Parts: sequence; structure tokens; C-alpha cells
Amino acid sequence: MRGEERLSVFINCPFDRAYRRLLHAIVFTVHDCGYVARSALEITDASQVRVSKILNIISECRIGIHDISRTELSPKTRLPRFNMPLELGMFLGAKEFGSKKQRQKICLVLDRSPDRYRKFCSDIAGQDISTHGRNVERAIAAVRNFLRDAAPPDVLIPGGPKIYQRYLRFSKNLPAFCRALGQSKDELTFRDFTGFVAQWLKRHAMPRA
Repeated sequence: MRGEERLSVFINCPFDRAYRRLLHAIVFTVHDCGYVARSALEITDASQVRVSKILNIISECRIGIHDISRTELSPKTRLPRFNMPLELGMFLGAKEFGSKKQRQKICLVLDRSPDRYRKFCSDIAGQDISTHGRNVERAIAAVRNFLRDAAPPDVLIPGGPKIYQRYLRFSKNLPAFCRALGQSKDELTFRDFTGFVAQWLKRHAMPRA
């Protein structure tokens, strides 16, 4: 598996405003641990079918982070949203039935409370599920610990509390980044946000080995 694929992390989570603070924290943590966050949001090619886009990105990522905490009924439709479990299934399918390269995949599954997933996705029972309780600091710790285990032993990765403090500093700087480029914080694209994260981390680099 090529180096960029070993460092690519597929982020499978809600993308709405209510989840944005957790999404931003997860993406920042991925990059602060030395990896690169990938998402279906990074491509806006209308000629490509969405599921094909997702499958292409999954094929290019050794690592996946899947948050299945938002499967409750929609107030508007009275139906659940199952995009996240579906994409988790795609990732697990690629690992199970794919090439030798695809069988190297590893993933983190997040939910908001222990054993909640058993009520709607019991087939993943037996896997280690991490919880965040909709709390940014807990989400950062869960992602950091997972990526620490995925990294080579000689690579240094900051602890969860340290990354959380760095994320708070970055969040304070983000409005200034936006103003400098004439952008609105609430309208940042996925690429905008990851670009800002990358620039901030260049200025505040941590030792890696």
C-alpha cells in the first residue's frame, strides 16, 4: 500500500450544522496525528455518482473513522438516516472481500453511548466501539488513541489532552484565517477547512519521531 494511502483516513460521519463541531475536531485530530482526512465532501464533481465517489475514496484509504451516532428519526420525515452504517458496511466489505491491499484496512467505530448500536446495528457486536457522548474532548481522545495504535511504534503523537488544547487554539485562530481570505466560517468547504488545519499545523508542528 502506497504511503499516501497508509496515511489517508476516510471520515464517515454526519455533515450537518449540528455535528460540525465534532467533525472539525475529528478532522483536526487526524491531521495533528500526522494523517490526512478524506471525505466525500472533498469532491464536487456532478458527473460522478455519489456512491461511486465514496467507494473510490474508501479504496484509497487504509484507515476509516465511522460515527454511527446519528441514526435517530428525522423530525421531518420520521425516518432514520442510515448513510453512516451503509458506508461502514462498504468499508468492512472492502476489507473482507477486497485485494490484499484492501485487507489491510482498519477502522474506528464511534457512537455516543456504550451498547447503543446494538439496538439498530447488532451485526457489528464484538467489535470495539468507542463513545464520545457528543463531547469534543472525548471524541478527540478516542480518535487520537486509535491513530496512535495505527502508527509505527517510533512515531510520537501528542496525548488527547494536548491535542484538545491545540484544537482550542486553532479554533480561536480560525476566524482570522477566514477573514484573511474573505470567507465565512459557517460556509467553509471540507477542502477549505483541511487547508486551514494544514497551514496552522505547519506553524505549530509537533515532533513525530
